[in-house]
Amino acid sequence: MAYKVLDIAEKLLIRAKNNENGDFMSNMKLQKMLYYQQGFHLAYFGTPLFNEDIEAWMYGPVVPSVYECFKSHGRKGIDPEGGQEISLKEEEEALFTEVYKIYGAYSAIGLMDMTHSEAPWKTTPTGIGKIIEKDSMKLFFKKRLK
Repeated sequence: MAYKVLDIAEKLLIRAKNNENGDFMSNMKLQKMLYYQQGFHLAYFGTPLFNEDIEAWMYGPVVPSVYECFKSHGRKGIDPEGGQEISLKEEEEALFTEVYKIYGAYSAIGLMDMTHSEAPWKTTPTGIGKIIEKDSMKLFFKKRLK
């Protein structure tokens, strides 16, 4: 079952706010975290975490609807809008937490640099409307699963 992308975004923002240092996540970092969550979900479960497409923009992968929702924050961190953190199925929650733990430790620029070196972004022409294919992500992230 795919979830609403804004619910997944909110879950990531809440996790960031609730970590040890309480830092808010920027829109740029949020975009990259959505990409990694989607990629590993596709690889592990064979289904998308959310249905929205991820596009290959100049600064890396972007979910346009989420970008639009939070673009007014600019480079600043985003305070979760008081929403409730959605619960995923047990196995999905475990994968989500593991991906968050690993990739959440990187800065937005660090994540951007990583995505720029990975096949799904590198093999997709960049620009608005240029979709990173889910099959490309699935194949790439399957090789990353441990």
